Amino acid sequence: MILPTDAKDRHVANRQGAAFAFADMVLVVIAMGVIKQAGATFPAIQLVFFRAIVGLLLIAPLIWRYRSDVFNSRQMKGHIGRVLCSTVSLSCNYAATAALPLTLVTVIGFTRPFVILGFAAVLLGERILRRHWISSAVCFASVLFIVKPGSMSWDWGLLAALGMVLFGSFSVIQTRRLTGEHAVVLMVFYTIGLAVLTAVPAAFVWVSPGLNDLPTFLVIGALAQVGQFCFLRSHQLAEASILAPLSYVVIVFSSIADYLYFGIVPTLSLVAGSLVIVVAAFMGTKVAGFRR
Repeated sequence: MILPTDAKDRHVANRQGAAFAFADMVLVVIAMGVIKQAGATFPAIQLVFFRAIVGLLLIAPLIWRYRSDVFNSRQMKGHIGRVLCSTVSLSCNYAATAALPLTLVTVIGFTRPFVILGFAAVLLGERILRRHWISSAVCFASVLFIVKPGSMSWDWGLLAALGMVLFGSFSVIQTRRLTGEHAVVLMVFYTIGLAVLTAVPAAFVWVSPGLNDLPTFLVIGALAQVGQFCFLRSHQLAEASILAPLSYVVIVFSSIADYLYFGIVPTLSLVAGSLVIVVAAFMGTKVAGFRR
């Protein structure tokens, strides 16, 4: 894999990374709509397990093609660390969702770009410009304006939500450190680890699926796997300071999915806040040329 070596290559990589990030957000939101419908019948942990199994089946040809890269990886510790952080983050996400209002969990999750920027500066030595901090701050303030979390009650689930943010941020940073690895290798380690670590808890709450449920599982697995590839490529290509503010745009895609899937009409505060988020995110990244 060829990495950027000069300013021009860096700008091109940032643009490509942003495009992959947008693709990932669209695919994830579409998948979440399918998952929300399937969640009325199947436990979430079982859906995650099916997602991993379907993902493994879909990338099996790639596993064979890149088998030498997979089995001879020299960054095994990095892969293990990334998978563990991702698994802990996902587990904390479930715990927080069970204990706190979903909107509050979402708001806390939107603090992750700040944490990623800090980790990128300290652990990766990336230069974080003032406009990147300002853009992320404006986006986060807009999220608070949209969801108005002041009236929500806080309890012990807050610790789980903070763990979700912390370990999720570590997972992103670890992905950045594995930029020399092929995206297929990253996908294989993550998907196998997810399947192994969710198999036992899924068995305890297992709901037997029917043949008519198989298309749903295939759609979830396919969207998640392609989305994961886009996520990995975005973080391999673009700098964290570019991707952090862009991550807030997912709330726009989510509101569109709510309307298309469930007929939920966006509120005025959602529309206004979303517009601010889009403007701030694009100003922070300067998509037109990513001039530094």
